Amino acid sequence: MKKVLFVLLFAAGSMTGFAQEDSTIARKDSIPSSADTIRVGGIIIIKKPGENSSYDVQNLDKYYPYRKNKKSNITTNWLIMDVGYSGYNDRTNYATQEAQDFLQFQNGVPASKGDYALRGSRISNWSLWFFMQKVNLHKHIINLKYGFGIETNNYYYKTPITYVDGANPYTFRDSVSFDKNKIAADFLTIPLMININTNPDGRHGGFQISLGVSGGYLYSARQKQDSDERGKQKHKTDFNLNNWKAAWVAELGLGPVRFYGTYSMTPFHEYGLDQFPYTVGIRLSVE
Repeated sequence: MKKVLFVLLFAAGSMTGFAQEDSTIARKDSIPSSADTIRVGGIIIIKKPGENSSYDVQNLDKYYPYRKNKKSNITTNWLIMDVGYSGYNDRTNYATQEAQDFLQFQNGVPASKGDYALRGSRISNWSLWFFMQKVNLHKHIINLKYGFGIETNNYYYKTPITYVDGANPYTFRDSVSFDKNKIAADFLTIPLMININTNPDGRHGGFQISLGVSGGYLYSARQKQDSDERGKQKHKTDFNLNNWKAAWVAELGLGPVRFYGTYSMTPFHEYGLDQFPYTVGIRLSVE
C-alpha cells in the first residue's frame, strides 16, 4: 500500500514539476541526503530511507517566508486629504511707496501690517492629493516620494480690506463691517520629497520624515465677502497674486498619523506686499 501511495504522489509531483521547478526546496540540513523528495506546489513530501519507510510533509513557507512578504519597489496611495491652517509671514516694508500705493484711499492713515491681519481660528487649508508614490532608493528606508493634487488656501481677514481688479489691482479700507472677508487661492501642485522610513517592515512603517520642495500653479482665485449691507459677494479673479508658487514641504509621521507643513519661497502677491504663505495641519493617509 505504501508503494502505491508513493507512486501516485510521485506522478502528481512530476506533473507539477514540469510547470515549476525550484532547486532551493528546503534547507539541506532538514532532509537526509538519501531521502526521496517530491514537491507539490508549496509543499514537499519526504520519503525517509529504510525498510519501514515513512513520509513527512513540510511547508516551503517555513523556510522561505520572504516569498509572501517581498515589498514592491513602487507603492501608490490614492486620494489623500490634508486639513489644516493657512497663513503668511508678512515681511512687507510698509515704509516703501509701493506698499503705500497698494492700499489706496487711506484717508491720511498710512498702510500697515494690521491692515492685512488674519483670523487664526478657522480651518483654512484643504488639499486633495490624487495620488502619492514612493520609489525605493535604499532598502525601503530611503525613498523618493512625489504626487499630484490641488491645494485650497483661504485667508480670512480681520479687517474690511477689499481688493479691486483691473489693469493695476489694488486694495482699500472698506466702510462695511464684514461677517466674512477672505481671499481664496487654489493651486495645482506637484511635491517632490526624500522620505526616510525607520521601520519599513512594520505594518504601517515606523517613524517617517519627508523633506523636499513643491511647485504649484494658481488655477483659481477669488474674494468672498458677507455683510448685512451687501449680502454675499464673490469676485473671481487672480487680482495681483503670483500665478506660480515654489515652496519647501515637510511631512512627519508615526504609523497612520501624519503632520505636514509648507513654506512658500515666492511671495503671495506679484507687487505691493511681501507676504510668504505657509500651511500646517494633519494628513489623512494610510500606507
